[in-house]
Amino acid sequence: MPLIILTGLPTSGKSHRAAQLQTYLAERIASSNPPSPYRLHLISDETQSVSRTVYDLDPSSLPAHVRSANASEKDARASIYAAVKRVLSPKDIVILDGMNYIKGWRYQLHCEAKNLATPSVILQIGCPVDKARRINEERLRTEGGVEGYSTGNWDNLVFRYEEPNPMTRWDSPLFTVIWDDDEEQARRVYEQIWDSVAGEGAKKKVIPNKSTVQRDKDPGGDYLYVLEKETQDIVKRILEKQNEAGEGGTVRLPKVNGGDDGGEELVLELPGRKLGLAQLQRYRRAFVGLNRGGIGLEGVGKLAAGRLRESFVGYLNDAFEKDG
Repeated sequence: MPLIILTGLPTSGKSHRAAQLQTYLAERIASSNPPSPYRLHLISDETQSVSRTVYDLDPSSLPAHVRSANASEKDARASIYAAVKRVLSPKDIVILDGMNYIKGWRYQLHCEAKNLATPSVILQIGCPVDKARRINEERLRTEGGVEGYSTGNWDNLVFRYEEPNPMTRWDSPLFTVIWDDDEEQARRVYEQIWDSVAGEGAKKKVIPNKSTVQRDKDPGGDYLYVLEKETQDIVKRILEKQNEAGEGGTVRLPKVNGGDDGGEELVLELPGRKLGLAQLQRYRRAFVGLNRGGIGLEGVGKLAAGRLRESFVGYLNDAFEKDG
């Protein structure tokens, strides 16, 4: 069953909506006839004992034992990722409550779900910035209440927030509940989510593609160097071969750099237009940004060179298909 990823500004009501959604899904599972095989899990910073201070990048606010502000946030994300991975399966519905504000992080979660042939959906909690700011200020003034963010931390998180884009596969399907929605309206959205994850919408089979391959230890040296080298080589070969293949044609690329002697090949379906260097480099930079390992997932290992090439070609096929 799927992964339901909540996202939104800090202090925008995400945990309240996550609890509502959990209650709704539990009711649907309990009332299913025949009995539902699904298990339900809620994972959040709170369930993993992650303090909101880990998101504070101000060096002066760090505890003495913490390496750096960036390191504490990466460690927290790695803990959340491990918790999701432990329970995610075809028989488990996982609600991930949190800001989930980095698009690369949402992409990684999407890939993890897709690799297990189970869908992922996004639930965005909409709240005006001024409203969310007032809520945080009220929490800071209330002793013993819900923990708030320091003002500088809150402002920084809002600045860093990357809105989900339903045009990308990892941010779709995208559902939205706003601050002013009453429970009845929220339940209508939750019903749509249920249909997407367990009803008619869930019958579409999810097939892992080339861009969701698992990471392995890299035998060829420094990961970032290999990432740059292999993606640059793919771009160079596409530019060399596309004239021969023609617009909308097929380009065959060696899975191993330098393997032009009849070895295993990767197939790239070209779009119905000629590709320029600048456009291919934009795709390449986007792929590198999503796979450079800077989102707290270094512990899952590194892609080997051949699988990096396979992943990049799969990413390009997806991008060309989406962009038409």
